[in-house]
Amino acid sequence: MQSNLTKEDILQVLNATDSEIIDYMSQTVQYRENNLITYSKNVFIPLTEICRNDCGYCNFKKNPDDPEAIILKTKDEILESLKEAEQYGCKEALFTFGEDADEEEIVRLKLAEYGYDKMIDYIVDICQMTLDETTLLPHTNGGNFSFDDLKRLKEVNASLGLMLENSSNRLMELPAHKKSPGKNPELRLETISNAGKLKIPYTTGILIGIGETKEEVAESLLAIRELYDTYGHIQEVIIQNFTPIPGIEMENWPEPSFLDMIRTVIAGTLLFGDTDVSIQVPPNLNNETAQIFLLCGADDWGGVSPVSPDYVNITSPWPGIDELEKLTVDAGFELTERLCVYEKYINNEWLNATLLEKIANLS
Repeated sequence: MQSNLTKEDILQVLNATDSEIIDYMSQTVQYRENNLITYSKNVFIPLTEICRNDCGYCNFKKNPDDPEAIILKTKDEILESLKEAEQYGCKEALFTFGEDADEEEIVRLKLAEYGYDKMIDYIVDICQMTLDETTLLPHTNGGNFSFDDLKRLKEVNASLGLMLENSSNRLMELPAHKKSPGKNPELRLETISNAGKLKIPYTTGILIGIGETKEEVAESLLAIRELYDTYGHIQEVIIQNFTPIPGIEMENWPEPSFLDMIRTVIAGTLLFGDTDVSIQVPPNLNNETAQIFLLCGADDWGGVSPVSPDYVNITSPWPGIDELEKLTVDAGFELTERLCVYEKYINNEWLNATLLEKIANLS
């Protein structure tokens, strides 16, 4: 099914003012099939903080000579975190790491010490260990991967993810991405497309407030919609706002306005309203305003952890599950837990027998 919304339609939403915003907000109601707002209870595990990219808004990446940097976690350290997460009822193991970290010698030396040649080999084994020794489902988000690497990851992950962020090459010239070859939108679109070809349930999204124009926001949302229409593998679209953090290159960069977030969430909801793709807004980046996005059509809070911080946004702590439920109920909705893979993908068209058995044992 193709969306009947054009770029011009989306731009009208992104440029809406005054009562137009209220009118568009009211249109999102027609697409709600129920009153449920979902979230995934996870543990966030950074395997390494070394990364080939150097994004202007990032506080996750560490320099190899930083004594506090995570160079490469051991299996024992990872398993300890997984077992703790089990005790808290977590069902998702979110593995993040810097893109192509094994380009750095210090990471290659650690891999060799652990008995591995490449980062992908270690990642696949970590995910397999998670399936073999815990009840958690792996979800890997570590940048661009080749088609062959995605094929391997598919066998040991319930879902995968990669933020598109923006489809514009122009942003590669701005502070956000000028030192980050992996943020080339052509590479990112290729990775997301390859995931579709391999029938991998997938999470992606856009980042607003990093110097993009509204035209580029519209084009980015349309690019994601086109991928969904082609492959059907996009299960959720994240609308994430840039938040300045002291010490990053863009610490004095202005945040996107509250109204721009409202407009963008509405635009995403209307663009994907004829699908079952969820619209997600991270609650920890919008503590004071999170509820309004539910009224704009957002229906998912994303991964929320009772045991680990958001290492990518370390200054923005997760709300507790009880707090998240209060926010949700107060806005007139019902909070419900989901898995990292959405229900429509839990079948042998998308997942192998091992993953299906693990999921069956969770219910």
